[in-house]
Amino acid sequence: MNSAADPAAPLVALTDAAKHFGAVRALDGVSLAIRPGECLGLVGHNGAGKSTLVNVVNGGLAPSAGTVAFPASGATGALGAGVRSVFQELSLCPNLTVAENLRISHSALSGAGWRRAARTEILRALDTVFPDHGIDPDAEVGTLTIAERQMVEIAIGFAPRGTEARLVILDEPTSSLDAGIAEQLLDHIRRFCAAGGAIIFISHMLGEIFSVATRILVMKDGRVVADRPAGGFTRQGLVDAMGHVAAEGTGAAQAARVRGEEVLRTPEGLSARRGEIVGLSGLAGHGQAEALARLYLGATSSWRRPKDTRMVFVAGDRGRDGILPLWSILRNATLTILSETARRGLVDREAESATAADWKRRIGIRTDDVRNNILSLSGGNQQKVLFARALASSAPVVVMDDPMRGVDVGTKQDVYAMIRAEAAKGRTFLWYSTETEEVCQCDRVFVFRDERISAELTGADITEERILEASFEMMEA
Repeated sequence: MNSAADPAAPLVALTDAAKHFGAVRALDGVSLAIRPGECLGLVGHNGAGKSTLVNVVNGGLAPSAGTVAFPASGATGALGAGVRSVFQELSLCPNLTVAENLRISHSALSGAGWRRAARTEILRALDTVFPDHGIDPDAEVGTLTIAERQMVEIAIGFAPRGTEARLVILDEPTSSLDAGIAEQLLDHIRRFCAAGGAIIFISHMLGEIFSVATRILVMKDGRVVADRPAGGFTRQGLVDAMGHVAAEGTGAAQAARVRGEEVLRTPEGLSARRGEIVGLSGLAGHGQAEALARLYLGATSSWRRPKDTRMVFVAGDRGRDGILPLWSILRNATLTILSETARRGLVDREAESATAADWKRRIGIRTDDVRNNILSLSGGNQQKVLFARALASSAPVVVMDDPMRGVDVGTKQDVYAMIRAEAAKGRTFLWYSTETEEVCQCDRVFVFRDERISAELTGADITEERILEASFEMMEA
């Protein structure tokens, strides 16, 4: 995998690179070099400039100032230098098969037998990164789970595609993967770098950053505020270097809660009480998201919309289930309060604007104007809007389907505190997460296996060990 040129030469080198969008300095004079064998952990809050930086590296954006060069290969562009990108917002075509999606980025696949070659190549890539993946290359992408779609996107990023991958940019690559599958990817990253490749690894899961990064770069407001070997950071030191973006005082201390009467129970045995935070856990794809979908649709699918919202939903797959891409940030954030604040059937624009401004401040949505289109925000900030939409409502039950995908560590802590404070007021939360750390924040946890509840854990039993035990082996009730 080493280049024919000087093996110590940087794969990419940025010199005073800047990118401006009008008055906004999304990237403000960054100098950076990445060499073969490096895994660069790139961290920072949502809107810190990480996505702009990698888009300048991969050629998606031209710098407004400064230079981008590829010394190791001598190529004039990112494609010729072997730069690949796997983004948090999945770019697969849902109406095409897995193999056909590979063909989109592999122009050398042509002729009568290209489908067979595509199947072989994508299967080899999947087998290399995710052993025992079970994904059919002839399956339409739209029929796959979000975890499987993310696995396919990652495999395409590492696949040969006619040229060798030298620098692979991974933006929140494990956000939809369970712990076991995520560890397979981390193992492959280590092997890839040991063979002379390089990785830019963006993640808000700091444990993963420390697990694979040889070097960590911290960004804030479009600038690099820290850049040193991974061993030079502690977890708290890294959080401190990132700074804080949400308004102070957004979260309340965890209060003692008295759980009330049972507010819901499903046929599969999932139940929740008033003021309780109930977690759904287990390996991805074992029925947790489907159970939440059935619960939410059963409670809200009525032709006559009640004035008071009974249940709200926070989507993890925001592109498919969450945002309304043609609408503004304000409209997306205030959908759930329209019927509650309406006057004689008319939208109360003043209340709508006040709610949006309040949640922009409380949860730290990075925008100058909430009237901007929702797609003007980074992925993590779009997710903050979905949280604002749910928590701004008066709904007594909040259903959350792996909602922290792409949300930075500081905002996560603020959201955790908000959830605890709302539960203390009597609100009920059902929370599916692929992150064990989040599941352990819950009062009670249902572990799913093969679309059934394999265990119900409470109190001191809510541990990673017990969750893993229940995920792989059915436990007695």
